[in-house]
Amino acid sequence: MTKEVILKSTEGLHASLAVKLVKAAEKYAVDIDLHYKDKVVDLKSILGLMSLAIPKGENVRIVATGQKAAEAIEDIKKVLK
Repeated sequence: MTKEVILKSTEGLHASLAVKLVKAAEKYAVDIDLHYKDKVVDLKSILGLMSLAIPKGENVRIVATGQKAAEAIEDIKKVLK
């Protein structure tokens, strides 16, 4: 399952937002990645997320596979808004 989202955080993808994303992703036994431009990182990796340095207003794509992929994506979307 794939969903595109606009990062609305006023500071972009900063450390505290990355921590929230990892915590939300870790609740699910699914493979979940964040795609930004030509980069793909595991949403359960704080270092991977921080390496993206995504500014405010950018489009990102969440890709999840597994039984609760849709539920995981919805939780991640809530954190990104």
